Amino acid sequence: MITVNDLSLQFGGTVLFSRVDLKFTPGNCYGVIGANGAGKSTFLKILSGELEPTGGTVEIKKDVRMSVLKQDQFMYDEYPVMDTVIMGNMRLYECGKEKDAIYEKPDFDDADGIRAAELEEEFAELGGWEAESNASQLLQGLGIPTDLHQTLMRDMDPRQKVKVLLAQTLFGEPDVVLLDEPTNNLDLESVVWLEDFLMDYSGTVIVVSHDRYFLNNVCTHIVDIDYGKIKMYVGNYDFWYDSSQLMQKLIKDKNRKAEEKIAELEEFIRRFSANKSKSRQATSRRKLLDKITIEEMPASSRKYPWVGFTMAREPGKDRLFVTDVSKTVDGVKILDNVSFIMNKDDKIALLGESEIAVTEFYKLLAGETEPDSGTIKWGVSTTQAYFPKDNSRYFDGCDDSIMDWIRQFSEDKRESYLRTFLGRMLFTGDDVYKPVKVLSGGEKVRCMLSKMMLSGASILLFDQPTNHLDLESIAALNNGMSDFKGNIIFTTHDHQLTQTVANRIIEIKDGKLIDRKMTYDEYIGLEETQSRIAEARG
Repeated sequence: MITVNDLSLQFGGTVLFSRVDLKFTPGNCYGVIGANGAGKSTFLKILSGELEPTGGTVEIKKDVRMSVLKQDQFMYDEYPVMDTVIMGNMRLYECGKEKDAIYEKPDFDDADGIRAAELEEEFAELGGWEAESNASQLLQGLGIPTDLHQTLMRDMDPRQKVKVLLAQTLFGEPDVVLLDEPTNNLDLESVVWLEDFLMDYSGTVIVVSHDRYFLNNVCTHIVDIDYGKIKMYVGNYDFWYDSSQLMQKLIKDKNRKAEEKIAELEEFIRRFSANKSKSRQATSRRKLLDKITIEEMPASSRKYPWVGFTMAREPGKDRLFVTDVSKTVDGVKILDNVSFIMNKDDKIALLGESEIAVTEFYKLLAGETEPDSGTIKWGVSTTQAYFPKDNSRYFDGCDDSIMDWIRQFSEDKRESYLRTFLGRMLFTGDDVYKPVKVLSGGEKVRCMLSKMMLSGASILLFDQPTNHLDLESIAALNNGMSDFKGNIIFTTHDHQLTQTVANRIIEIKDGKLIDRKMTYDEYIGLEETQSRIAEARG
């Protein structure tokens, strides 16, 4: 379906990748992975024809229809939702509009009749008569109800726009689908629907994602951008990760054994080269030594930060008491007389269809806002560290370097200590003197995580900490949260992190709390069971 031959791309003097040969075939889903800046999105742009490579070719068979997930949410603001989805097959959309315009002409003539007949035939071949029904099914699957299908895109919520653009990409069964971070801002039900859709899809799917669980569920192959190369591996993300770690270990073990053998031979040569009776053996060992080479480990573009949280002191039995709390935002009651108690070993995943409600709840817990009624009481021996969803107030307009910025949160002000600490978070050399106001989204998140690690807090509050992070940083954060001995309340779109960290689920729904002491997968299973029972009774 798609053949990549000797592909290379260079920006200025930097080679992103070179000599790439790949083949993408129907019925498979290819997950594109790599460190931030490795060129994942750029590679998709080359495949779609949006960007020309420096060298090589991308060959796509004739009559292949390719669909690309749009990133511009404002592109279709003047169009209804239904029309926007059908534009996923632009020829079908244009054919229908031209046909309708001819029939609406007051002076309809023979030429119009002939043209209308041609369009009717093409419209039917393209599946035009089923177009609205198929588009509606996609929209409903992604959680867009039918009463919004004729709404103008400019009047849709941004999270709904994302779903409409995704439906547009999938509409009309394109032969090739290119998806760049399709699960961003999708709720759980929509992600599950998308996974099911892609697993049953007969075309070729190429997807960039930082969601490990999603990649594991949908991918048949992993396309890894690293070492300035792009290589394809059979299997999902976990299979690729385990295999790559094993390969790295084998190379290290091989090099270690070679180094030991070289040291042994060098020692023998040194001891016996002047000894006439041993000189022949020394000469043979010198020849053997010349044949031994240490295989250089390729310089990976991946960098793994170290994330670890420690409590300055163990808190007492009392952790958190939320009692009869209510809160209204912009006239909407997002919390309605809610209560819960956090226990000693709780790591709570906070869910909610309304991100406004979830974020406002964190602000209440962090003491940044006050409830309209009710109380939030922390145990007297607890301390809290808060990771807000929007961290702009910590960086915008700040002229501090990373070193000066982090120093204000550390009891140990020595640069040598802070350099060691920042190095774990991938800030090395002169990087520590970069102004924080120019940092990327991922760098700012790593700064915020550093601030939390330095706090020694016994309770951690995370509102979407995985936003802007690459797979390596998400894995490091996952490990740090799993190993933490204190309490955590967190919200994330990363399924694997939620499943492996949380032992209690609290969902905000219609202003009330659904509270379950269970894992994320158990909670999802319970929700699905209850939904099927409700449908059966209905």
